[in-house]
Amino acid sequence: MGGYLTTDTDEKTAVMVALITKGQPEEKVMEYLDELAFLAETLGLEVVKSFTQRMERPEVKTFVGKGKLEEIKTYIIAEGVKTIIFDDDLSPSQLRNLEKELEVKIYDRSLLILDIFLYRAQTAQAKTQVELARSKYLLPRLTRMWTHLERQRGGTGTRGGAGEMEIETDRRIVRNQIDVLKKKLEKIEMQNAVQRKSRTSIVRVALVGYTNVGKSTLMRLMTKAEVLAENKLFATVDSTVRKIAIDDIPFLLSDTVGFIRKLPTHLIESFKSTLDEVREADILLHVVDVSHPYFQDQMETVNQTLVDLGAADKPTIIVFNKIDKLVESLDPEIEEEMEHPPMTLERLKKTYLNAEGESVVFISAEKKENIAEMREVIFEKVKKQHMTIFPNYLKDTYY
Repeated sequence: MGGYLTTDTDEKTAVMVALITKGQPEEKVMEYLDELAFLAETLGLEVVKSFTQRMERPEVKTFVGKGKLEEIKTYIIAEGVKTIIFDDDLSPSQLRNLEKELEVKIYDRSLLILDIFLYRAQTAQAKTQVELARSKYLLPRLTRMWTHLERQRGGTGTRGGAGEMEIETDRRIVRNQIDVLKKKLEKIEMQNAVQRKSRTSIVRVALVGYTNVGKSTLMRLMTKAEVLAENKLFATVDSTVRKIAIDDIPFLLSDTVGFIRKLPTHLIESFKSTLDEVREADILLHVVDVSHPYFQDQMETVNQTLVDLGAADKPTIIVFNKIDKLVESLDPEIEEEMEHPPMTLERLKKTYLNAEGESVVFISAEKKENIAEMREVIFEKVKKQHMTIFPNYLKDTYY
């Protein structure tokens, strides 16, 4: 089960499977599948077909019903598909039954995200956190088709008639690995805690937001640092911290992993130390891709994650990014026939998004549009916080 970035040509195609239920209507399922396909693409997989089924709840043994399972099996055999991705988490027994029946590599949503995190992680802390989360997740799910431990067991990659004894050996390896990773992570976290403690005399600002909303692009723009920014989900897994200044007031700006809907609780737990930058920040910049059709749902996901992290009550600036995409999405030929003019910065400021009592700014990080106004808004928040740390700042500056 699982693996890292796909390189084998025969394993690059995949199909997706999701259930339509009362709590998860068809429109929402289609949205989730679009996101799941984007996740698959990030891991190097090409989705060739999606399967959905209406059910009250997942089938206990195989997640989908018998007829749908047969339909999926017929298709993957005919098309030579080697990977199936389920949009929800599978229980250990569901996974075993599905692998036995379909004989292909199977991902559920959690494992797909974990593998992307593992591929994207750069620092020792992020790598250790992902390895730990992945090991904990896979421990009860080891099956005969799971070959990730071969290099650790000294095998050749072929399990042949592997039985329960070999699975137990793998479980023992994973348990030992979990113990080692826990100790390693504790040491890294202690070192990071000391570093964060030394930064208490400077205002800390953290970029938060849904994955792929442009946080890293904004970080690079504000700090001139070479921060990875790609049109892929979870382009950034590690937290990046840079010291910058506006009008001679210094502050730290940090970029962290993007949030996502249906992100498993254990994954949030694993990344809580990386997200300390969020919990210990003085100010949050909540970056939103305002051009995304479901940006409000994404905002709700971020806000709920902040609640889970205990960081929901911090002073927040909402940065509506990608306003250029709103204009670009309009067809110039039909603009003249439109009852309303095309969306502009001025019109955006008059919409409900520019709510009273909120610190809101509309920008395009990629096109560097309205960045001066954003800096001004950030400066006012930072200055207010800076003066609580250094109450004599203005007196020292002007007298």
